[in-house]
Amino acid sequence: MSDLISVAEALARVLASVPVPVGPEEVAIGEAAGRTLAQEVAASRDQPPFPASAMDGYAVRVEDIAIVPRTLAVIGISAAGRRFADHVGTGQAVRIFTGAPVPAGADAIVIQEDTEAGEGKVTVHAEVAVGRHIRPAGLDFRSGDVLAQAGDRLDARRLALAAATGHGQVAVRRRPKVAVLATGDELVRPGDPVAPDQIVASNPYALRAIIERAGGEVVDLGIARDSFADLERAFAAARSAEADLLVTLGGASVGDHDLVQSALAREGMKLGFWRVALRPGKPLMHGRLGRTILIGLPGNPVSSIVCGILFVVPAIRALLGDSQAGEDPTEAAVLGKPLAENDGRQDYMRAALGRTPEGGFVATAQARQDSSMLSVLAASEALIVRPPRAPAVAAGEPCRIIRLDRFC
Repeated sequence: MSDLISVAEALARVLASVPVPVGPEEVAIGEAAGRTLAQEVAASRDQPPFPASAMDGYAVRVEDIAIVPRTLAVIGISAAGRRFADHVGTGQAVRIFTGAPVPAGADAIVIQEDTEAGEGKVTVHAEVAVGRHIRPAGLDFRSGDVLAQAGDRLDARRLALAAATGHGQVAVRRRPKVAVLATGDELVRPGDPVAPDQIVASNPYALRAIIERAGGEVVDLGIARDSFADLERAFAAARSAEADLLVTLGGASVGDHDLVQSALAREGMKLGFWRVALRPGKPLMHGRLGRTILIGLPGNPVSSIVCGILFVVPAIRALLGDSQAGEDPTEAAVLGKPLAENDGRQDYMRAALGRTPEGGFVATAQARQDSSMLSVLAASEALIVRPPRAPAVAAGEPCRIIRLDRFC
């Protein structure tokens, strides 16, 4: 194993190969879901912009209802978007609805359940304190408050916050262009005729889903045959597309028909590393081809998907300026069945997930772990992560998992 580097070292080298994030672009707030901010977002207004009612009821002066019951004259209505413009004076109240501006002079809201309405009047049956059921101006945020940072991803929560600040457009990172190239004489596209010695390519479709979910834009380079001429054609297409990242699928091993590494070397690739101490995915390659980052994934489908999660996703997030691109993706769980001692490679075992009585995760490794078996991966919800040389462990012992639904 001395010629293999660790998963941690491989990831560190991939992230270090991202010199700077991709450039920014302005997009309408309605088109910004899932995008990554290129600059901080600061509030352009207070929220709420005025003292607002938190309940349906009546806006009153607390001193008027120091003794209850007390009947007050109702002098108007304040609704969301249509404020009551006059002043609330002694012995007066204003009918008010949730979200409406609190009229001048009023200093509390009495909820309607504590009142009895009459013709042009209301009887209050409960005392309230000053400020009761009033949201003060700027309760949520104030103008100038920085509410989101560059590198934050605009999920539904952050998108709502950015919209509430009043920005019609936001500066986001453009989507990194990720060229995906499958390689091998044995591959055909789904739906095409399949010869007796061929298989249907599945990796490009899994990687597309993973890349797009991570924030990248896929450039499909198709399938390159096992020839230098076809590989050179594909690499030229990646350059023409100005790909930020080139992901190759298969062909990076050392067999007579594994030409990808040799073809890339002829193109001037600067090799970062080749071969990592992990299972599945040992023949993983990384380097640079001019301005383009290269990640060469193994051809076995499960290896390709696992390495896509471990290395391609962090590379895309780094290109987007995400400071958390290299964060640990694992979570705590307990084992559903015992596991034998691990060898010198970090293992990512396909596993089903259940729950403990307390609500934690129980991860049960699948009986078959062959890296060619997509059916096993599709039936799994997680990867159990086992460090190199991990000792045998019993069912119920703690472990670390990566939940697949976070990535694919």
